[in-house]
Amino acid sequence: MAKPIIFCIDDDIQVLRAITRDLRNRYRKEFRIISTNKAQEGLDLLEEVAKKNETVALFLSDQRMPEMLGVDFLDKARKYFPEAKRVLLTAYSDTEAAIRAINEVQLDYYLMKPWDPPEEKLYPVLNELIDDWRASFRQEESGLRVIGFQFSPKSHAIKDFLSSNLFPYGWIDIEADERAFGLMQLHELQSKDLPVVITEDGRALKNPSLLEIASELGLSVQAQQEVYDVVIVGAGPAGLAAAVYGGSEGLKTLLIEKHAPGGQAGTSSRIENYLGFPNGLSGSDLSRRAISQVIRFGVEVIAPMEVLEITTKGQYKCLKLSSGEEVNARAVVITTGVQYRKLLAPGMDELAGAGIYYGAAMTEAGATKDKIVYMVGGGNSAGQGAVYLSKYAKQVYISIRRPDLTSSMSSYLIDQIDAIDNIEVLPFSEIVEAVGENNKLAKIQIKNVETDVISEKPADALFIFIGAKPHTEWINQLLKDEKGFLATGRDLLRFDQYKQVWKLDRDPFLLETCVPGIFAAGDVRSGAMNRVASAVGEGAMTISLVHKYLSEN
Repeated sequence: MAKPIIFCIDDDIQVLRAITRDLRNRYRKEFRIISTNKAQEGLDLLEEVAKKNETVALFLSDQRMPEMLGVDFLDKARKYFPEAKRVLLTAYSDTEAAIRAINEVQLDYYLMKPWDPPEEKLYPVLNELIDDWRASFRQEESGLRVIGFQFSPKSHAIKDFLSSNLFPYGWIDIEADERAFGLMQLHELQSKDLPVVITEDGRALKNPSLLEIASELGLSVQAQQEVYDVVIVGAGPAGLAAAVYGGSEGLKTLLIEKHAPGGQAGTSSRIENYLGFPNGLSGSDLSRRAISQVIRFGVEVIAPMEVLEITTKGQYKCLKLSSGEEVNARAVVITTGVQYRKLLAPGMDELAGAGIYYGAAMTEAGATKDKIVYMVGGGNSAGQGAVYLSKYAKQVYISIRRPDLTSSMSSYLIDQIDAIDNIEVLPFSEIVEAVGENNKLAKIQIKNVETDVISEKPADALFIFIGAKPHTEWINQLLKDEKGFLATGRDLLRFDQYKQVWKLDRDPFLLETCVPGIFAAGDVRSGAMNRVASAVGEGAMTISLVHKYLSEN
């Protein structure tokens, strides 16, 4: 495949030469640099590039051009390459227009002129944007491919696993993709072998388990040390933050994740209220950046792996893993977060993964093209999923029991939903049954909770984002609140059992559970704020408390 393109435009010939020179000095080995000083000529070039099935990774456009403003150029260019990153070159007087463009054309960054020295003011910005683009770019000619039935729960599980773990792959629907027949013949595959994962070197993994896929892709599934200073269970924002701080502060740190890094936040299509990212970032971007930091600081990561039990042996904690292996630690941080509650209605379990999905809006978005989609839930996760799916689906309905979204969703997200024509909120509604045809979702029955009238509607997909329950059913020895969240710090004092289980002279540390040396952070903790930023803060805080605990022992 031809090199991806970095496309720059500026009507000032001297500025254009300078930016082109700097781009070629740094990026010419991996990218083709195309530049022009005329807006219409640039759009004509982009049309030719698109027809040749080449791709643009990054646009850099001057704002003040006589033929067309840079914002307008980027808006027109987006039609050809919607996934490309967009950067506006501005003078100081144009910064207000650049900030407006963040929303108008989903601008990724604006750079002030001049950008000298480029090593400090240009390359770091572009490097990060290019990394983001690479993380989401799908290159058909190479990489992993998954062949399966669109409405197969096993196919969905594999796609969700690969997406969540940030492995780019190509999806090939056996019933709709013309490439499938040739690949099935080439690899001598039968329907009973599906789903199949074809690796980069051309080997076909028939109906593989997630553990087999993980091993094939180089994910570690076995601990390398006998004893760790701290083991972190769960790689959501809190767990990732704890791992970063544990590794950076010299602790021998192990991070264990049942499914994929990022937790619920990692599945979010857009997080727009996280400090430092004015145009927002996706959950997968946040996860990718965080896991890169984790690995950089020498933290050992095991995934996918489940912790089944924690027991204490003197000063040590023993963690029993689903592989049968046992891991010993001086301290443990539990950051297993929460999981979406199941919708208890007829047909839901039978059609899970076959048109009914919990979260997974990004994974299955492509399958909703021109389809009718329903969302259940009024929280931010549901809102972000609806906004994302609206780019693909013919119509998105949000079913909520309340009269509106104001009590459960951030106002910025409500404003976005109100501005999107193909999203409709269904107040006072409850989905009471899912009806399948040919082993996939076909219809849903919706009840008006005010009138008790039930109506049946066609539905191609149903995404469920209802509340959350803590992932603590595997933990028996720790005190929990009435909803199953782990109690920590001074909250432990309200439990009658506290004095029987807590044997130290000191009070528990702020995020410490009823077992000394076992901490909890993020959404799994009773009283948590359920925000990405607070989870990150708590994860970082636990490492400070781990140091205090270790200094006692």
